[in-house]
Amino acid sequence: MSQPTIRALILDDYAHNAFREAHIERPQPQAHEVLVRVVASGVNPIDYKIRSGNAPYAMPELPAILGTDMAGVIEAVGADIKHLAVGDEVYGMVGGVRGLPGSLAEYLAVDADLVARKPKNLGFREAAAIPLVFLTAWEGLVDRAHVQAGQKVLVHGGAGGVGHMAVQIARALGAEVFATVSPGKRSIVEGYGATAIDYRDEPVAQYVNQHTGGKGFDVIYDTVGGQSLDDSFAAIRLYGHVASCAAFGTHNLATGSLRSATLSGIFVLLPMLTGVGRKHHAEILGYATRLIEEGKVKPLMHPQRFSLGEARQAHDAVEQGTGIGKVVIDIA
Repeated sequence: MSQPTIRALILDDYAHNAFREAHIERPQPQAHEVLVRVVASGVNPIDYKIRSGNAPYAMPELPAILGTDMAGVIEAVGADIKHLAVGDEVYGMVGGVRGLPGSLAEYLAVDADLVARKPKNLGFREAAAIPLVFLTAWEGLVDRAHVQAGQKVLVHGGAGGVGHMAVQIARALGAEVFATVSPGKRSIVEGYGATAIDYRDEPVAQYVNQHTGGKGFDVIYDTVGGQSLDDSFAAIRLYGHVASCAAFGTHNLATGSLRSATLSGIFVLLPMLTGVGRKHHAEILGYATRLIEEGKVKPLMHPQRFSLGEARQAHDAVEQGTGIGKVVIDIA
């Protein structure tokens, strides 16, 4: 008896970097996997970087199915799975990187350690917008910097994907939050309860004096890299903690080192790429579900909708950065 087939987008080569729609065999879950009917696939900058061959540390063998984030419904469970069941609505950062098929397909067999039950108060589209950005923000603020109530936290790029999650997580933990943004996005971070800082108009020394009495921020989360990371070393307090998910350039660490500051690099794909720490990602998504159901965290959504056949347009929308909010592709 032949296997049922499913629709999927295939990437055949990095030079041409175009998706090809195909019908492939529906995957079967291994013992520690669940088979998910994918309803929505979230798009992140890493997705277009992989597609265009600009992420050598993460690119899969071709042909490959891309798509890092997803939300969907469990259709079958592997023999070893006890904590999830058929019919559960789940979300997670699941694949689209070396060795793991992604979410640009109607069905996906995924390591059960990479998914968690989605928040009941979010639809699938909104849920698919959460995993990578929430995981990245949480790893920096909570796992590394151990943000506490009452601390002053600065987020660079507070209206971006990771940034708007970092602002909300820090607020939920009781911190006083500040965020650098361009003037047009000021209302976004203010809506999340943060104080907006216009990085183009306000020099570092000025906003450090104004908001911290010259002492510096307790924790800084840099989502931008480059000059923003250099600015972070100048804006951190003595013995403070800088976390960055964009520390991939060359930097002079002297300014931060002379303050005995800690720098934590955040590379959220590691559990998917190495197999190490995957269960912790499901745990973090459990915290996400709780915060979202308590009304403390909400994704900012790009208003335009994209079907599976419009995945390239969805990638382009993220790459060009013209829209505001998370881009999601409707699979079902």
